[in-house]
Amino acid sequence: MNILIKNIKELVQVEEQPKLMVSGAAMSEIQTIKDAYLLISDGLIAKFGKMDDLDTEDILDVEIKVIDAMGKMVFPSFCDSHTHLVYPASREIEYVDKINGLSYEEIAKRGGGILNSAKAMQQISEDELVESALERLNEIVRYGTGAVEIKSGYGLTTETELKMLRAIKRLKTISPVTIRSTFLGAHAIPAQYKSDQAEYVDLIINEMIPVVASAELADYIDVFCDRGFFSVEDTDRILNAGMKYGLRPKIHANELDFSGGIQVGVKYNALSVDHLEYTGDDEIEALLGSATMPTILPGAAFFLNMPYAPARKMIDAGLPVAMASDFNPGSSPSGNMQLILSMASILYRLTPEEGINATTINTAYAMGVSGEMGSICVGKKANVFITKPIPTYQFMPYYYGANKVETAILNGEIQ
Repeated sequence: MNILIKNIKELVQVEEQPKLMVSGAAMSEIQTIKDAYLLISDGLIAKFGKMDDLDTEDILDVEIKVIDAMGKMVFPSFCDSHTHLVYPASREIEYVDKINGLSYEEIAKRGGGILNSAKAMQQISEDELVESALERLNEIVRYGTGAVEIKSGYGLTTETELKMLRAIKRLKTISPVTIRSTFLGAHAIPAQYKSDQAEYVDLIINEMIPVVASAELADYIDVFCDRGFFSVEDTDRILNAGMKYGLRPKIHANELDFSGGIQVGVKYNALSVDHLEYTGDDEIEALLGSATMPTILPGAAFFLNMPYAPARKMIDAGLPVAMASDFNPGSSPSGNMQLILSMASILYRLTPEEGINATTINTAYAMGVSGEMGSICVGKKANVFITKPIPTYQFMPYYYGANKVETAILNGEIQ
């Protein structure tokens, strides 16, 4: 199907020449076209421009669907570059524990947190995992997301990690959302390995990684490199092993302390380092000039009442910043990227322009899809959304809590 969206009040985040990411002062800039049109053909963005420049030959196709977007805006779909949305069950009881004063680490030490999900993951079937995750995917599409990275990490045994990754692979084939998968066997230390963490690291390296790679179940590899989880030395060993199989890293880093996770991520050319609540001058210096995207997860810091990553300082130093949802049952039970966009401004003092860049082109880079998504550019996937009537694009982060998306289009198809 070909689609013409006409009379667009403002077409947001347009590019004539595609960029992989935006950094520093450039994050405060976005290009828009007022009174615009957007032509979609064969699932791709074919043309765009001002209504005055619309060629009548472009609308002679009898099979073209015309959408009148008078008073509405069009954005590129959000890219959510860090989630755990394949999970077996919610964890609202732990939420009550948090309210009563227990920390994330205290809950984990007594067998809750990730280990709680791992127990439930042993029992659930692959079909049930796919069915429940598909519901969540459909939900985030309605809020404007068009691409999502999904991690394993609630298995913590070879068999169950593979079950999660097979579920993600199936979702790639049945969902219109662009999906990237990440192997996260190093998400927590299973109880039986508490006295010998190195033995579990050996299991990841010698058993899990080879079978995950041979079955082509993962695009990336991840490690939770932080206090109380995996050390820099553990991470170094795991990433070395992953690289031998062509798995580029995406690292959980510096959520709980100055863990060295950012530096080891840069050392191994990680696509992104994520969380970053504890980021200082040394970490910023390590990231400058690297190909690693600093990715902040506002939902987790908000939900866990943790310090907020120094996003303003990072951008002012010249870094790019991405912001993703961390959608998971324990520390960020929401995949609403409109809310993340609002948090970017409210909690982290990003301008609306910086927030839009942080949730589109930079998150696209952080999951390896900025060549095909993250902006309105000829030849990119037609993953866009049409808003309800809104006054300005700044209204998107300002009017938090409400869904401003009226129509989602993925791969050139109305959802």
